[in-house]
Amino acid sequence: MMGSGKSSAGKLAASEMSMNFIDSDQSIEKIAQKSVSEIFASEGEQSFREMEREFIQCGHPPDNSIISCGGGLCMNKGVFDKMRSKGTIICLWAEPKTIYDRVKNDNSRPLLQVNNPILQIKNIIHERSEIYQKADFVIKTDNLQVQEVADRIIETAYLK
Repeated sequence: MMGSGKSSAGKLAASEMSMNFIDSDQSIEKIAQKSVSEIFASEGEQSFREMEREFIQCGHPPDNSIISCGGGLCMNKGVFDKMRSKGTIICLWAEPKTIYDRVKNDNSRPLLQVNNPILQIKNIIHERSEIYQKADFVIKTDNLQVQEVADRIIETAYLK
C-alpha cells in the first residue's frame, strides 16, 4: 500500500543486502516518460494497470533484486501468482491514519485526490487486504523508523 514504506525501506534493505532495488512506479514512469499522475490523467487507471502487468512479466532482473511494487499492482488478475513465482512477497502494512500522515503532502498520489482521503485509504485497504494478506510475510510498519522496517525485511528475506 502507498505510504507503507516500500520505497524507502526497500531501498535501504537492498543496499544493506547488496541487491538491486527497483521501484515499479519509477520504472513505468521512465518507460512512459510521464509521471504516474500524468498516466492516470491522460491514459486512465486501466492503462497504468496494464503497464504494471508488463513490468511484472519482464520489467526487472530475475534475481538478486528487491522490487517495490505499486500498491494496486497485485490486484491485476494473475499478477499475484506471477509475483509469487518470481520470489518472496513481503507486504508492508500500515493503518489508514499512518498512511495518511505519511502521504498527505504528496500531491502525486492520483487515488488520493479526493475530498476525504482517509476514507479513500480505508476503501482501498478494504478492497486489497485479502490479496495483501496472501503475501509470504506481512510486516506492520506503524510506529517504525525506516531502518527498523529495513531490518525486518532483511530478517524476513532470510527466513524464506
